[in-house]
Amino acid sequence: MIRFFVTQEALSGPSCQLTGENAKHARVLRLKAGEEVLLCDGQGRECLCRVEDPEVLTLTCGECRPSESEAAVRVSVYMAFPKADKLEHVIQKATELGAVEIVAFPSERCVSRPDEKSLKKKLERWQKIAASAAEQSGRGLIPEVLVLGSYAEALRRAAQADKALLFYEHEDTVTMHDALDSGHWKTVSLLTGPEGGLEEREVSQALDAGLTVCTLGKRILRCETAPLCALSAVMYAAGEY
Repeated sequence: MIRFFVTQEALSGPSCQLTGENAKHARVLRLKAGEEVLLCDGQGRECLCRVEDPEVLTLTCGECRPSESEAAVRVSVYMAFPKADKLEHVIQKATELGAVEIVAFPSERCVSRPDEKSLKKKLERWQKIAASAAEQSGRGLIPEVLVLGSYAEALRRAAQADKALLFYEHEDTVTMHDALDSGHWKTVSLLTGPEGGLEEREVSQALDAGLTVCTLGKRILRCETAPLCALSAVMYAAGEY
C-alpha cells in the first residue's frame, strides 16, 4: 500500500491534506477518489486514509494505530565514523532492517572526523536517507540519526539499553549467541568500530561501562558489514524473521 510520512498534527483530525513533496509524489501516482493510502507520523503510528478529492489531495482519516511493520525489539546501531560514504550505506540498510536509531561517534582510529561546519549538512543528508529508506521499506518509524562528541559519551548512552554489545575482532570467548541468550531484553545497543578497529583500552572502557564484548565470528568483517550483520542477528533472535 502507498504510504506517506506526515506530521503528528496531520493525523490529529478527521481529515487532512497532502502538501509539499507528498503532494508531488501523490500527483505522480495519480491517486483516485476512494483509493486507500497509509499515513505515518514517523514515530510508530499509522492511519488508514481514503482519498476524497484527488485534485486538492484531501483525505479522510481513519483510526490511528501502532505501526504493524515495527519490530517489538528496539535496536540502536552505534558506529564509529567510517571513511567515504560508508555511513550512508549503513543508515539506509539499518533502516530497512528495523533499527530505531543510528548513532555515529569518534574513536581513536577513526580516519574520518567531520568538522562542525560540515556536520550540519551531513546530518540533514543522513536523516533524508533514513526517511527515504523508511518509506521504501514500509516502516512506520523514521530512525533518528545522531552524532555524539566522544567515545565515552557513546558508551554511556549505549549502556542504557537492556542489552549493550560491543563487537571486537580479538574476542574469542563470548559469542553474540551467548550474549543474546542471557537475560530478558527489549532494547539493544550494538557498537562497532572504524576501519582500523578499536584500541584495547577502548574495549576495556566498554567493559567498565557495562557493555558485553563479543565476537561476530572467525572472519574479519568490514566496518560497514559488522553493524548490519549484528542487527540482522538480533532481529532473528527476537523472532522478527
